[in-house]
Amino acid sequence: MSTRYSLFEELKRRNVLRAAALYAGAVWALAQGISQLGPPLGAPAWITRWFVIAACVGFPFWIAFAWFYEWTPQGLRRESEIAPDDSVAHSTGRKLDKWIIAVLAVAVVLLLTDRFISPRGTGGITDKSIAVLPLSNESGERDQQYFSDGLSEDLITALSQFAGLKVIARDSSFKFRNSSDDPKTIGEKLGVAHLLEGSVQRAGDVVRVSATLIKAADGTAVWSQHYDRPYKDLFALQDDITQKVAAALKAKLLDNGKAAPQGDRPPSGSLDAWNAYSRGRFHAVLIDPADAHEAIAFFQQATAIDPHYARAYANLAYTWATLGGTFLSGEEQRQAFVKGRAAAERALQLDPDMAMAHVSRAVLLQWADFDWTGAEAEYRRAVELAPNDSLPQFGLGLVLGALGDPRRAIPLIRRSIATDPRSGAAWYWLGWNLAAAGQLDQAELAARKAIEVMPGKSFLPAGLALIQIQRGEAKAALATAQREPPGTWRDIALAFALQVGDDRAAADAALQNLIAKSADGSAYQIAEVYGLRKDPDNMFQWLDRAWDTRDPGIQRLLTDPFILRYKDDPRFAAFCRKVGLPATGAKALP
Repeated sequence: MSTRYSLFEELKRRNVLRAAALYAGAVWALAQGISQLGPPLGAPAWITRWFVIAACVGFPFWIAFAWFYEWTPQGLRRESEIAPDDSVAHSTGRKLDKWIIAVLAVAVVLLLTDRFISPRGTGGITDKSIAVLPLSNESGERDQQYFSDGLSEDLITALSQFAGLKVIARDSSFKFRNSSDDPKTIGEKLGVAHLLEGSVQRAGDVVRVSATLIKAADGTAVWSQHYDRPYKDLFALQDDITQKVAAALKAKLLDNGKAAPQGDRPPSGSLDAWNAYSRGRFHAVLIDPADAHEAIAFFQQATAIDPHYARAYANLAYTWATLGGTFLSGEEQRQAFVKGRAAAERALQLDPDMAMAHVSRAVLLQWADFDWTGAEAEYRRAVELAPNDSLPQFGLGLVLGALGDPRRAIPLIRRSIATDPRSGAAWYWLGWNLAAAGQLDQAELAARKAIEVMPGKSFLPAGLALIQIQRGEAKAALATAQREPPGTWRDIALAFALQVGDDRAAADAALQNLIAKSADGSAYQIAEVYGLRKDPDNMFQWLDRAWDTRDPGIQRLLTDPFILRYKDDPRFAAFCRKVGLPATGAKALP
């Protein structure tokens, strides 16, 4: 007893206990700092673990050092060389106490920062986040690509039903098909901690699926499984993968009174109907007139096989709406909208709680009827039904911007980008609304991000050029406009950029070129150019023509800096009434 007591007193006298406390506190603080700051600086995920291991190995050596040595005013000396009367252990102990308090304070601050400020996960990425990469088609037949894509998309839809689980939208995750990027890079670009990847092979009546859930930070497998199942059990196979992945991520199904289950499967369970639907989705996402018609044919085939297939009707309506609003005009456009309305109404009759059906109706109300408040109500219902789906959030943001409220549009578009971060259109419209809210610096960053995530895509450089014009950067705007790929949007961008330059002849020629080539399809943009030229008479004349052609550009009216120069002109209020927009929603220029 007395020996133990004497050893304890000697440890205290030599400040060994204080040295141990200082060492432990410093290791704790440094480990937290490395774990929080390492990922953003590109440090590997294992560095914190090995730091702690090394610290544990070094602890006995530190204790031995504290036992044998003492800091004195003359420097470091062996304890045995110091006479008891000369020892400064007491004053050294007080200094160590201050260091211990300081180190522990730093550790507590880092702990609180990590707990209450920093998002969970690596580099600000929440742990409960996942991207389903397109499962590779191992069937050896190119026409089977739709099958592996359909299975991948079904997994995305199913995982989106889990509360608190961030699931990246199809359009963003599928951009990494055959990517040479490593998992860490893909995870950072998509903002997720986990990736689900694998392969699909359909051989007659057998489906072989390999699926692996990996940590994006270091590529380690969290869960992996290989399946050989009869083709007729495909839906059960999808359910099994979904449940295993959700369990690995500790996710629970949505428990929200307003949310409703969303799925891609036909109510009859017909695999033939699902196959036709999947073929339709494969073509619909390509955003091309020929592919849109292919998609429509497959969606119609799916509804013929299963007349109660609400999801197929909803996508049929959406495809008719986007085909008509993007590529058609005149009577062809009107007929496309009529067919789209019929399909949307049928989808809602079959399943009034299907978010996609409400989105389809909203698009038709917005583009065909210019019923902005009606579209807003439909988008809001879709957001309630599918709170994790980026499409309704993006649509609602666009409508709120169209109604002259960019500050309410911005957070919704940002939410849509969180699960669809590679959407050039979302970044474009975020930039437009930020500019309308007077945040030109942030608007330029968003416009540049749009170009970064979709390089070579038309209309995105034009968005940046318009922001540069608002900032008075004439040369930069012209250089950006010249980056537009050849076509209508290049003509539009050049017509804008040259108006703020010194070459008036070139400015006039660019405007006349746009009128000669795209008078019907670009009437709204021509009106904008006249607004930029401070020619309100021609501006209002072309706005009327934009209404006659039902130009979708009209949705920019109440956030348009070139048109809003004339918001106090009586013709502006009259035009707003004609197109169903509130003239009171027009905001003054920032």
